[in-house]
Amino acid sequence: MAIYKAIGVMSGTSLDGVDLAYVEFNQTNNKWDFKLKAHESISYSIEWRDRLAGLMKADALSFVKAHIDYGKYTGTLIKEFINKHELRPDIIGVHGHTIFHDPKQGYTSQIGDGATIAALSQQLIACDFRSMDVARDGQGAPLVPIGDQMLFNNYDACINIGGFANISFLKEGKLTAYDIGPANIVLNSVSQQLGFEYDDKGQLAESGEPDSILLEKLNSLPYYSQTAPKSLGKEWVDEQFLPLLPASIHHIDLLNTLVEHISQKITEELALVKGKVLITGGGALNDYLIQKIKEKTNLEIVIPSIEIIEMKESIIFAFLAVLRMLNLPNILPQVTGASSASISGAMYDGR
Repeated sequence: MAIYKAIGVMSGTSLDGVDLAYVEFNQTNNKWDFKLKAHESISYSIEWRDRLAGLMKADALSFVKAHIDYGKYTGTLIKEFINKHELRPDIIGVHGHTIFHDPKQGYTSQIGDGATIAALSQQLIACDFRSMDVARDGQGAPLVPIGDQMLFNNYDACINIGGFANISFLKEGKLTAYDIGPANIVLNSVSQQLGFEYDDKGQLAESGEPDSILLEKLNSLPYYSQTAPKSLGKEWVDEQFLPLLPASIHHIDLLNTLVEHISQKITEELALVKGKVLITGGGALNDYLIQKIKEKTNLEIVIPSIEIIEMKESIIFAFLAVLRMLNLPNILPQVTGASSASISGAMYDGR
């Protein structure tokens, strides 16, 4: 039995903040299991949230400065996390924060300079996990299915509802995974126009009524008829999704319509699944959304502990880093559509 200790650091498109998870992975006869030993969620300041949200439209110099500054920010968070919990990780997997993602155009960009993170944290860092896959004509996403396959394989499907909802499951014996559609990235946007950071437990949405005309427009977006592999970025939301939301509909009814839309699209994909479904991510805490999903499927929906809900992606990025350290493939081409598997992640040693 081999034991590897790693930290996974994750920032999602919903701009909630940074999740850090310290995990011990046990490998026995090519089988893996894990123990989550320590974890923290650090909310973004208003300044960081505004800066990250506006970076897509910033000039090149502002982008480069943010890349370094975010590296300093991340490296400092990691060092404080390690010192607080008295940790000795073998490696740290850092997702960074996605600013651009358009694999059809051949690019993806997650800011957070790896050299800066390594120097400040004084640790071995693996980062920039998506670029190699995109360079091999893949989507660079989703990356979590290898963790679903090797760490969460007691479920028949795994769904993460974060900024976007994504799914992984076995289809005809082959692992399949893709982004289903936008989720918290649009729910939070509308909630914030009402003065709330997010719709706590879906209570705002539940008080509204669906708009059937808008619902039909959203359900008819071309992305939903595309076959996998496929993935989404904020560009798609800004260009194709948000323009469909009319100012004439009250925000409460917009939220209700969005929940109806998200639950419909998720359960349409679940029609391909049999058995137990694990749901994680911030959306798992949206009681109204989960209720609507359960109403539309007969499958067993499992909502795990709060630690797994919030930390599953960070756990898997720690796992991706361990695989990178061992020079084992950590990106699955059957999921991303790349020409071959990748041993992905740029490594910087700050020890």
